This record gives sequence, C-alpha cells and structure tokens, in this order.
Amino acid sequence: MLLVIDIGNSNTVFGIYRSQELLHHWRLTTDKARTSDEYAMLIHELFSMAGLHFRDVEDVIISSVVPPMLQVLEQLCRTYFDLQPCVVGPGIRTGMPILYDNPREVGADRIVNAVAAYELKKRSLIVVDFGTATTFDYISARGEYLGGAIAPGLVISTEALFEKASKLPRVEVARPPAVIAKNTVNSIQAGLFYGYCGLVDGIVRKMQQEAGDSPAVLATGGLASLLAEVSETIEEVHPNLTLEGLRIIHQRNRSGL
Repeated sequence: MLLVIDIGNSNTVFGIYRSQELLHHWRLTTDKARTSDEYAMLIHELFSMAGLHFRDVEDVIISSVVPPMLQVLEQLCRTYFDLQPCVVGPGIRTGMPILYDNPREVGADRIVNAVAAYELKKRSLIVVDFGTATTFDYISARGEYLGGAIAPGLVISTEALFEKASKLPRVEVARPPAVIAKNTVNSIQAGLFYGYCGLVDGIVRKMQQEAGDSPAVLATGGLASLLAEVSETIEEVHPNLTLEGLRIIHQRNRSGL
C-alpha cells in the first residue's frame, strides 16, 4: 500500500491507497512542536481503527509547505516504516512543465493539485484550493503550469477581523440566511461569505479574460463545498484532489513516466 502525506500550514492529511483506490484518509492538526514519535503514535492509532498495520505500508510520498514538519515526517518514515519517502520538490518527475519565473518558488501542494486536475480533465483549467491561503492555479490545454494567484484564506480573514475590531465577535464561517443581515453575527458572516465568493469569482474571471480561454474550474480544500454552493464559476469540487495528485506523481516516478 502507498501512504500519501500532504503537510499544510493548518492541517496534515494522510491517505492510504491500494493501487488507485483511496481506502482511508485522516486529517491531523499540523503541530511543529510534535516529534516523529508523537506523530507515529497518532498514526498507529488511526491505522488500528482502520484495521491497518505499519507493515502494510510499502512506499510513502510527501508534499509539504512547512519545512520543519517535513523533517519530522521523513524521520517517522525511516524509523517506523523503514522507508525513505519520495518528496515532492526539485528533481521529482511530475510530468508537468512549470512555466514560473522560478519554479522552486511554487508550493508543492499547488503542483500536486495541478497534476491531479489535469490528469482528470486533460484540458485548460483553474484549480482553486481553499486552505490557510486560497490559491488559484492556471494549467494550459497542453498541461503546462502557467502560474496563478494567492489570497488570504477565509479563516485567516475571519480571525483578523475578530482580532483587529474590538467590538466584533468571533463567528463561525457559514452561509448566513441573507446578505441584508439583521444581527451582528449574520452581518459578519454575510460580509465574509459573500465577499469571499465575490473574490473567488472575480479572480477566476480575470484569469479567464487574461488567458483568452474557457477553462474548467475545479475546487478543493476544507471550505470548497460550502463556497461552491454560491460561487458562479466553480464547476466541480474534488475534496481529495491533493491526495490523488500525490498518488499520480508517485506512480510517474516509480515507472519513470
């Protein structure tokens, strides 16, 4: 079996594949203070509940945007799986040309998402990933990564409003009953939710206009399903897009493309 690990700023997602089938996946808080042994204990517990064992893992691939965490989980793989994991980064085969001024600057998660989305659609597309930051990535019809945009995530925006505006409460990220809200909590939710949908649709349309194309628009990440209900540009939501991209990249490196 293949263990895929996506290390994000807020959460680290683990998935276990048998061939092309995602059997289980789990989401843990990204905590740079945890040691490899502590993460091993957590993973062991999750594996046990799913009827899995460490010995079932035959290979591991990791993408990370948190350098200290990468070292921790690489050590975990060496100690508990007796494996040197494949790490998404310079030198790895992705099968996708990266047409960025400095390809090393592109986050591993953005490349992984782009690979999975293009494999799924085989056409020009935009991938919107709702994470700690919200990223917008454009892939050409020829399967080239052309670049994109980065915006503060919705949860970051919510927390910033609470921290900087003394009289405003912290609110749950949710779709309010109306835009013309009748109380403070719903007013904040209306501004955040519908304002963010406007941000997403505005950036997507600007990308389409700039590229002179009509790409498919895919979304992933924790809030993708919620925002897709109102967004006028998001066509499909794929919650496990990053995990699927890791599986594809692992396969390409194992088979030499």
